[in-house]
Amino acid sequence: MIYYVEDDTNVRELALYALKHAGLEARGFDRAEPFRVALSQELPDLVLLDIMLPGTDGLDLLAEIRNDHRTCDLPVMMLTAKGTEYDKVLGLNSGADDYLAKPFGMMELVSRCNALLRRTQRGKVEKPDALLRCGQVKLDEGAHEAFCNNAPLDLTLKEFDLLAKLLREQGRALTRAQLLEDVWGITYVGETRTVDTHVQTLRRKLNEASPGAGNLVQTIRGVGYRIKDGD
Repeated sequence: MIYYVEDDTNVRELALYALKHAGLEARGFDRAEPFRVALSQELPDLVLLDIMLPGTDGLDLLAEIRNDHRTCDLPVMMLTAKGTEYDKVLGLNSGADDYLAKPFGMMELVSRCNALLRRTQRGKVEKPDALLRCGQVKLDEGAHEAFCNNAPLDLTLKEFDLLAKLLREQGRALTRAQLLEDVWGITYVGETRTVDTHVQTLRRKLNEASPGAGNLVQTIRGVGYRIKDGD
């Protein structure tokens, strides 16, 4: 089940139609209050939030979701007309797992929803035990915990998965296409900057834990990214 909070009736109904046509269950809400009521009655598998809503906006709703023990692990994607890099970083820093700017294609929306749902489902059935390290960074997949300089990192689901992927392939240059497919489960997303934006927020959080630690995540010009210690 997918919950979508969007006050624009045309956008909401078109998205719900596309999701249902793709075989996904979805419910729409035009503001925060009916969404809260539905959330108290049945937890969805994925939440889609518009930022600019009447009354309580999408970022405030996202904060409510993340601060409630019942919903804190729900995957959340922001769908909004605010498409600047600053707005994307703000949404991701606030706890969103993905961000899609309007106008968006319905095929991309369905693809991203399926990717988040797949990742969440795999996380429920897989119990990885790997302890991954690079420099000051340590990640425990089994406990779903990450540390930098022994300080816990407050990572979103996708930031955690991205860091885990980089650490598992430590020293290797990974293309954006590889990361999109392996972390997001998406094979085609047009001109999205999803990977770049997540790398930026991941670096910032590493630097906040230990100045300079973000440099472990290196940009490989014309290719993508890698994590490597000692350069």
